[in-house]
Amino acid sequence: MASLLKVRNNRIIEDPPFAKFLFSDTRFSAVWTMVRVLLGLSWLQSGLGKFGNPAWMETGVALQGYWTNAVAIPETGRPPISFDWYRAFIQGMLDNGSYTWFAKLIVFGEIMIGFALIIGAFVGIAALFAALMNWNFIMAGSASTNGLLLIGAIALVLAWKTAGYYGADRILLPLLGTPWGRRSRPAEESVARVYERAPGLGD
Repeated sequence: MASLLKVRNNRIIEDPPFAKFLFSDTRFSAVWTMVRVLLGLSWLQSGLGKFGNPAWMETGVALQGYWTNAVAIPETGRPPISFDWYRAFIQGMLDNGSYTWFAKLIVFGEIMIGFALIIGAFVGIAALFAALMNWNFIMAGSASTNGLLLIGAIALVLAWKTAGYYGADRILLPLLGTPWGRRSRPAEESVARVYERAPGLGD
């Protein structure tokens, strides 16, 4: 069961032991390493495949066609986009010609997410943007593997403290800390303790 800790005038509800083991224990970091590398390879492969395609990097017509199909309402059956507000948003992007620059943003976003996940740098942030992209693809009617990738990205966000332990975060997190703890620094100290207690650190 989760326990309560009083911190000044507020209370912090601690995670149960099983959640701590999954998301905060470096003994489970090898599993998160496999997850993030697999997800990173998927994003990197997708981004590099688009990088050499003029339809993505020059004209943006590839994204234009994708959005056009997404906003289409068939005479029979369900439309690709289930929510009217999201269809209106995509239609507005189409009408403004935003696909010309947004296509490049997607390409570079996929490459950067893939690279960050593979090397284990700022895994929580990279996974958050990956989840956001997966969510948008799903909202636009592209199920495919996006549901599974979304679950994996959310899991990496939850395991942000240890998912990059066998990667660049092993150095970056203790060095940089977290922006929301600049005053009391509880998050930085928590991350530092996790990495200090981990076996093999500094070997």
